[in-house]
Amino acid sequence: MDQPDLGSIARTIIDSIVYMVLGTADEAGRPWTSPVYFASENYREFYWISSPNVTHSRNILVRPEVSIVIFDSRVRVGMGQAVYISAIARELNGVEFDRGIQIYNGRFQNPSEHGVRIIRPEDVQDPAPYRLYEATAHEHWILDKAGRPDHRIPVYI
Repeated sequence: MDQPDLGSIARTIIDSIVYMVLGTADEAGRPWTSPVYFASENYREFYWISSPNVTHSRNILVRPEVSIVIFDSRVRVGMGQAVYISAIARELNGVEFDRGIQIYNGRFQNPSEHGVRIIRPEDVQDPAPYRLYEATAHEHWILDKAGRPDHRIPVYI
C-alpha cells in the first residue's frame, strides 16, 4: 500500500480551516493560547489581525517564539488530524506590511462567507485598535495515524 502524501494532508488542512490556535508565552514562560482567523502564504507564512493590547500580542513582543495548531474540530472523536507548527511571530510594518494585507485579504475574497471583512491599511495601523501580525514557520508536524496516539511526525511542505 502506498504511503499517504503527508505534505498534502497538511496543505489540505491549512487551506480548508480559517482558525488557528496561536500558542504564546510571557517573559516568565506562562503559556497562553488564542484562536485567530488566519491566512497563509506558501504554508510557511501565517497572517492574522489582533489588538496589540491582548495577551498573545503582548507575549509576542517579549517572546516571539510561538506554536500554532490548525485542526478541524467538526470531525468525530478519533478521526481528527491537525497541523502543528513552530514559528517566529511579529507585528508587521514597513515594506512587508502591504504584502501581508494582500495575503490576508486574499484568503477572504468572499468575506460574508466567514463573517470577515476586507481590511484596509488604516484598519490595522495606529490609531486603529488592531494590528497585522505574521508568523514564519520553521517546522510542521501532523499526527501519526499508524497506531501511535498523539505522536507527531515531521512534514515537509
